[in-house]
Amino acid sequence: MFYREAGQFKTGYAADMAVFPLREDRIGLALILFVAAVVIPVFGSGFLLNVVMIPFLIFALAAIGLNILVGYTGLLSLGTAGFMGVGAYACYKLTSVFPGVNIVVWVLASGLFSSAVGVLFGLPSLRIKGFYLAVATLAAQFFLSWCFIRIPWLVNYNVSGAIEVPTRTFFGVPVTGPNATPETRYLVVLGIVVFLTWIASNLVHGRIGRMWMAVRDMDIAAELIGIRLLPTKLLAFAVSSYFCGVAGALLVFLWYGSAEPDVFGIDQSFLVLFMVIIGGLGSLVGSFLGAGLIYMLPIGLRAFLPAIGIDVQPSTVEHLQFLIVGSLIIGFLIAEPHGLARLWQTAKQKLRVWPFPY
Repeated sequence: MFYREAGQFKTGYAADMAVFPLREDRIGLALILFVAAVVIPVFGSGFLLNVVMIPFLIFALAAIGLNILVGYTGLLSLGTAGFMGVGAYACYKLTSVFPGVNIVVWVLASGLFSSAVGVLFGLPSLRIKGFYLAVATLAAQFFLSWCFIRIPWLVNYNVSGAIEVPTRTFFGVPVTGPNATPETRYLVVLGIVVFLTWIASNLVHGRIGRMWMAVRDMDIAAELIGIRLLPTKLLAFAVSSYFCGVAGALLVFLWYGSAEPDVFGIDQSFLVLFMVIIGGLGSLVGSFLGAGLIYMLPIGLRAFLPAIGIDVQPSTVEHLQFLIVGSLIIGFLIAEPHGLARLWQTAKQKLRVWPFPY
């Protein structure tokens, strides 16, 4: 009744290949963007912006980057946090050397350094894949973590060994530092995430995305039909690392305000990987759903359990989070390998034929 394809005719190839072919999908996307860009900044509290929305968007961007590599190209990676760290440290060095340049420019440019590092560690992907490629990217994670700790030049020889974010402005408005308001930082993060998600959507739904998925499904057959494996895989590593690098710069500059090397440890890599698995491999929507579930789960537990009369310690909430996430991963891998994104697609299909069961 409210979600129907009847009466919506496609009169050209562009309409037939549209990312959102139904009018209801386009209206829903517009409403989501309106709520995110207008309603939340105006009516949302500082807690909602600082603790919920900003980190949710940042982790969703990192999950999109990893999903491009794992979900669309079929190349397993465990070095996501390392690539995020490269973006954060590159942004810190750029803002230190060129303090007068707009901070948004350096946040976007920092991903290029992460992309170069990702291509370097993606070179073995032509010869190895699967578990062995995961081990190679895990080695990249450990090597980059060692660099963050042992190379003081990256933090301008700061005694604490941490990134200390300076105050930087965007057209005269403080974006980073203690003077930046939550609304400003949230809007900057939202704008960057929406822009990069639009780019990712165009990539995965175009020729490049079809090449990635052909390599994922069967790389030998993809090579036989003319797809060059090494450039295709390296491009996937480059794009994935770019998204992760920008997410790392946003994580430090527009959320934490300062960060130590431990922020980009192996735990962060597994966290983003869990977001991709639960959200759905090969789905941009799944990246947002997985990031929302994994990140907001402990926040929801801290609010829900005391509301029903159960007093819990923060350490107990952390253990509960591990148990729930582990159970969800096992359950999704057994019952629905395509994650929350597939459940969302099934729900939309049910709405299209409701109230009929077929």
